[in-house]
Amino acid sequence: MRRTMPFAADVVFCDGRDLIDLVEEDPFGAVPARPDVVRFVSVFRNSGRVPSLPIVLPPTGKWLVRVLGSRRRFVFGEYRRHMKTIGYLGQIDKHFGGRATTRNWNTIMAIVRILTS
Repeated sequence: MRRTMPFAADVVFCDGRDLIDLVEEDPFGAVPARPDVVRFVSVFRNSGRVPSLPIVLPPTGKWLVRVLGSRRRFVFGEYRRHMKTIGYLGQIDKHFGGRATTRNWNTIMAIVRILTS
């Protein structure tokens, strides 16, 4: 797949069972997301270091990204829609010492629905 891309890219794979387990663990709990907040999951190639959580970015002022927890290769949190958010999401890699791909929680849920149907 990477050879067919016209640019350099990292590819992260995970077992479908790991996604199913993550959804079953319900890392966000029963509290519904606020309308101005997007839940996300970052998937790392390997389990890396786990910093003290939660991580709030930026560290002062109104938060744009909050990393709430981690389970094995998965890191989950929430972000606000803002022009600067993508830069703060990119900092998750540095905090956990590895490269990750980040997806909306709704995308993870849709994949799990397909896997379990």
